[in-house]
Amino acid sequence: MKCVLFDVDGTLVDAVDNQRRVWRTWAERYGLDPDEVHRVALRTRPMETFAEVIPDQDPRVCLAALHALEDEDVRSGTYSAFEGASELLSALRPGAWALVTSNYEHRVRGRFMRTGLPVPEVLVDAASVKEGKPSPVPYLQAAARLGAEPRDCLVIEDAPSGVQSGLRAGMTVWGVNTPVAVDGVHRHFTSLRAAVRDILAFASESPRRPGDQPQRNDSPVAGGITTS
Repeated sequence: MKCVLFDVDGTLVDAVDNQRRVWRTWAERYGLDPDEVHRVALRTRPMETFAEVIPDQDPRVCLAALHALEDEDVRSGTYSAFEGASELLSALRPGAWALVTSNYEHRVRGRFMRTGLPVPEVLVDAASVKEGKPSPVPYLQAAARLGAEPRDCLVIEDAPSGVQSGLRAGMTVWGVNTPVAVDGVHRHFTSLRAAVRDILAFASESPRRPGDQPQRNDSPVAGGITTS
């Protein structure tokens, strides 16, 4: 069957302001420039961020402080789902979609409860894998748990590391919620809402068999990327 694998933050749930606020509070505790710390955090995982911005501190202590702030934000922060997210997830067949996140399951569940989004059977979080994005491991694990072949999976992402993770896993990758396309995506949509119809159409297709020729895409493309 065809399966759809979703990133969470920035793709289904709008948590940009929350993440910036958490990193700002963390940076101020250590006397660091919040804007510089957040800039580094956007392209690295937490332990890598600590190594770059505050290498003389115990990274385990830094991580514990960050986790405490993130957990508090899940309890008290304001969250919203991107337009189209509820409609899309409710329309997908159970067992044919999953969440693949660099966050932790309890935070994802907390945010989904706050926004009213359904949680799927398969959720691959930071604790599920030894290698996170941009490694292909998270998306490959999600496909395996759904019983799907990578070639029959569609990845929905907003971030470069997630896009690379999906591409390295041998999957189709579409980008959403960014004004310009992330390098490598097969299709780009400026919003999740704009992608809903096409995602549901992908999910309803029959899986490709080995040796099948790719279906022709007659949509207008620019630089190999379809934009919507």
